[in-house]
Amino acid sequence: MTTRVHLRTRRLRRHYLGGVAGKALVLGLLAAGFGLAAPAVQAQTTANVAPTRIAFDIPAQDLNGAILSFAQKAGVRVFFDTSKFGGRRSTAVAGSLSAPEALGTLLRGTGLTYRFTAPNRVTIEDPTASVAAGGATVGIELDTIDVQGEGNGTVGYVATRSTAGTKTDTPLIETPQSISVVTRQELDDRNVQTLTEAVNYTPGVRTGQSGFDPRFDVFTIRGFDTTYNGIYRDGLRWPGANMSVFKIEPYGVESVTVLRGPSSALYGLGSPGGMVDVTSKRPTEEAFGEVEFQGGNYEWWQGQFDMGGPIDKEGTLLYRLTGLYRDAGSPNTLGGGVNDMHFIAPAVTWKPTDQTRITFLGEYQESETPASLPFFGWTGTGTETFSRSPGDYNSQPQEQWRIGYLAEHDFNDVFTFRQTLRYGSADTTVRYTSVYDIDAVTNIATRGTGYVHDLLDSFVVDNQLQADFATGAIEHKLLVGLDYSYLSLDGGIGFGEASDFNFNTGQPLGPTFDPGFNYSRYRQTQSQTGLYIQEQAKFDRWIVTLTGRQDWVDSKDEDLLNYTAENIDDSEFTGRVGLTYVFDNGIAPYVTYSTSFAPNMGVDINGNPFAPTTAKQIEGGVKYAPVGFDGYFTAAVFQINQENGLVTDPTDPLFQVQTAEVRARGFELEAVANLGAGLRVRGAYTYLDLTNVAGDPETIGLTPSGQPQNAFAVWADYQFQPGTRLVGLGLGLGVRYTGATWGDPLNSFQNDAYTLVDAKLSYDFSYLAPTLKGWSFQVNAQNLLDEEYVTCDAGYCYMGAPRTVIAGLKYRW
Repeated sequence: MTTRVHLRTRRLRRHYLGGVAGKALVLGLLAAGFGLAAPAVQAQTTANVAPTRIAFDIPAQDLNGAILSFAQKAGVRVFFDTSKFGGRRSTAVAGSLSAPEALGTLLRGTGLTYRFTAPNRVTIEDPTASVAAGGATVGIELDTIDVQGEGNGTVGYVATRSTAGTKTDTPLIETPQSISVVTRQELDDRNVQTLTEAVNYTPGVRTGQSGFDPRFDVFTIRGFDTTYNGIYRDGLRWPGANMSVFKIEPYGVESVTVLRGPSSALYGLGSPGGMVDVTSKRPTEEAFGEVEFQGGNYEWWQGQFDMGGPIDKEGTLLYRLTGLYRDAGSPNTLGGGVNDMHFIAPAVTWKPTDQTRITFLGEYQESETPASLPFFGWTGTGTETFSRSPGDYNSQPQEQWRIGYLAEHDFNDVFTFRQTLRYGSADTTVRYTSVYDIDAVTNIATRGTGYVHDLLDSFVVDNQLQADFATGAIEHKLLVGLDYSYLSLDGGIGFGEASDFNFNTGQPLGPTFDPGFNYSRYRQTQSQTGLYIQEQAKFDRWIVTLTGRQDWVDSKDEDLLNYTAENIDDSEFTGRVGLTYVFDNGIAPYVTYSTSFAPNMGVDINGNPFAPTTAKQIEGGVKYAPVGFDGYFTAAVFQINQENGLVTDPTDPLFQVQTAEVRARGFELEAVANLGAGLRVRGAYTYLDLTNVAGDPETIGLTPSGQPQNAFAVWADYQFQPGTRLVGLGLGLGVRYTGATWGDPLNSFQNDAYTLVDAKLSYDFSYLAPTLKGWSFQVNAQNLLDEEYVTCDAGYCYMGAPRTVIAGLKYRW
């Protein structure tokens, strides 16, 4: 577990470590793990790329459904106009075939042909559509759509593959663990501005536990915190320590994957609730660009751009450049507050050969938010009032950057080596005031200051060797990996006196200066080395997944004021055993057992060091990816038992204590689908029974605070289609329900349940005039009805996020 430092102030208590008959149809197919190129009976051009064979099993059906099933199985993105395939039926496709072979078989008997116009693009044509002089048939290309491939079979809201659950390219229904993928299309439709907003509609995830907080992406999964040890970027740990927590700008993200349940067997130390893996935007083979300007309430002004494509004619060099500038205010602060962001992320992909691919990823980011937000300590009298810090000395600026790469080399058809590496740094400063007393006559307050400065450095590298082979009737996907991470935190905490504040004028009566590090001065390091192995064995329709990992963790904590040091060496073996059966109709029941661990730094109020937090989970469920239907449905039941977790000490909020055992039981439902005719939906339901089963006698049998027993969310987006009067118009609506929660560890009072409504309105101006092609408008509202709600956690209560409205004008080429 990442380094923790205990803060003296209650205001910082929450965050210890934060796309015709008679015409051609163009399908943009982007290679994803295979080469879309090989000689075929109907192919008129080919590309010199060695084909990868895939096990297809697509029954004869309506051609629309067959094309969709082909795309999902092949792991490509595909957009097309379904009306142009109406009335045609496909031929069944079965067996181990290359993608071109499968496509040729699928189109047999339809009268359609196909040809490759580029290594990653195929055009389907009707030779009878147009007859040139002399009677020769020619294909007419229409509706060309440039599609950016992600390698996961993503179409609209539905992703069919992910690497997060196994570190290999695996279909979601073959992954023996509950997993959700939020696609770029959904992120755009909801116009998410934080990682927390990105996961708002996924099951098992609790957001808003500490109210509105722009400083950190704070959420729990299955009742357990993920802020410091549950966030990953491009498969590598993206840590946090004390007040320095790496921020994620969603505009620079391609997708967000939520993996629920313990995942230490692959990733090492982590949260028992699960993890979130954020995939950065990558270079594209098709040239594109977009620029957008946004405005909203709370003085929100934002400009952003995203562009990419090939650098050279051969396509061996690709680039992407994404940037954003935001100048915005922040609600829930007295005297104003800012929510500023400056972000730039370059990326370059080099493909020197067909077997080698290297992508370099970089980022520089500056942000600033308030450091102190409204809260009150619950007294049970019903007369509590929120404490608001004046805005003159209330800021949390952060500067962060990262640089790294993802390298992959195919030695042959069996062995593939991958190395992912990243170095990142976050420099965070925290300034805030505390009101000591207010003179009843003059309305002038005496105040104190709080000051924190944390410098966090992180280095992570992951080496993987994958072997794909068969022994008899059993197909093997064997993965061996060695990873290493290093985390360093250097910082301090100080308290001082602030100038008096006149609440009549809303102005301070003098300047306020940063105090020295008079309370704490610390230097902490943590290094982790992990060796892991995974076998995915497939026999007929059975899939066995076995994962094991040994970790060695060395943690050091230096107190530079008291000249003391603490060294902790931890080692642990974690594992996962999963069994899946995939039926012909796309139903896949599974069962899995997994464990996790996380070392803890720091000491309790008596100076005793903390033991590592460990957990184990048993999970069973069923996944359903209907054949010929663009949807993904899941249901899961689970039980997690966590031992030695850290919670706030009820006798002194400046310290933490370890709970003996917390049990999480529940079930989750999820549905995501592209229903056709412009309708896309996502829905989730969570039931969670979280209970203290051992430890403090006063809390045994009680529920940890802040966690609802019932929660659901549903989002639907509809785009009016060509032929309708409102073509070009888009509407989106979402509802998020959070059930009642306990406000303190002793369950002495409850937070009321609340329901929030989100909405979207968009318009594509190209339907007004061809000259407006590429222009679009979109407005999104979070908490549309401006529901006022308060949430209390561990005895401290926070205001929820108010209504925010953001409108944007975009041009894309």
